[in-house]
Amino acid sequence: MLRHALTLSLTIAVATSALAQTPSPTATAAPSASPPTLQTLDAVDLRQAIPLIKESYFNPAALTEPELNRALLGGLLSSLGRSVILLPPRDSSPPPPPASFYREIMANHIAYLRLGDLTREQLQEMDSTLRGLASKKIDAVILDLRDSAETNDFGIAAEFATRFIEKGRPLFALRGSGGKEIRTFQAEQEPIYHGLLILLIDEETVGATETLAACLRAFDRAILVGQKTAGRPLNYVDRPLPSGHILRIAVAQAMLTNQPAQSSKNVLPDLPVTQSMAEKHQIFQQGLTKSMSAFVFETDRPHLNEAALLSGTNPEIDAAQAGNRARRGEAPALHDPVLQRAVDVVTSIGVYAKQPSNSPP
Repeated sequence: MLRHALTLSLTIAVATSALAQTPSPTATAAPSASPPTLQTLDAVDLRQAIPLIKESYFNPAALTEPELNRALLGGLLSSLGRSVILLPPRDSSPPPPPASFYREIMANHIAYLRLGDLTREQLQEMDSTLRGLASKKIDAVILDLRDSAETNDFGIAAEFATRFIEKGRPLFALRGSGGKEIRTFQAEQEPIYHGLLILLIDEETVGATETLAACLRAFDRAILVGQKTAGRPLNYVDRPLPSGHILRIAVAQAMLTNQPAQSSKNVLPDLPVTQSMAEKHQIFQQGLTKSMSAFVFETDRPHLNEAALLSGTNPEIDAAQAGNRARRGEAPALHDPVLQRAVDVVTSIGVYAKQPSNSPP
């Protein structure tokens, strides 16, 4: 009897152990499926989805034709990004004045040119300036493309590029629907400037201006400093809506010769330098009344001299007090790190070129 009970106990224990080691059907988690997206729907699904929603949804007022059209347009604007832009009605106020052309000779050997809005007048200003450099000992030209308004004028961008690229070279093309070339551009005259060229770019370098930057980079005519461009080398048309709103629609994209259509639209700098747009705007605003060199070169530390003694002042104390005010939270002096890097590059190349071992035979 005792043996029978022991055998029964062992049998129950083994069975219980086996059951404990056997996973239950509910213990095994089913593989999680990826959530469906609109891209997983085929044409038949898309045709039937809206009628099914309208047939069953508890709030038919949310599915009226205007609401469906609004949802469709909102989805398109989101999906197409800056290729289609909804603009408010135009007001009667005059447009802001174009950014003006700016020129300066820095450290007696660097020509700094801010091109402004790439207008015909600014092209003439640049031509005059570049021709005038022939009589000066200029080691490099810095072209600042960070202050240009978005423009559709790809023809004028090609003319700016022509001043630096050999005559007859194909520059870029405007490609429309299906990649069809609408218009091509090439260098129409001999270049005016052949020396070291540095371009300053950032996220506000857009449209025809960033196409100019891409073109000069493609022909190895420039070193690019700053931040990547906006990525919108697009040619737009404006279509008014009955309410006065405007749809700005991209009808073509500027593409370099032999550049594949799927390539990145952003122009990337050779030397990345980060700068806030707010700081840049302040610098350009203040640069209208004082030299841009003030935002690049450090001023000499003031010293006590005879003139100061006679006038009863001490510039060293004044400088120390100014430093104390800055440390108390007052705004520090503005500095342009992008322009600074460009100047450093010119200086470095100049030092390298003057080494005896690097001089041309």
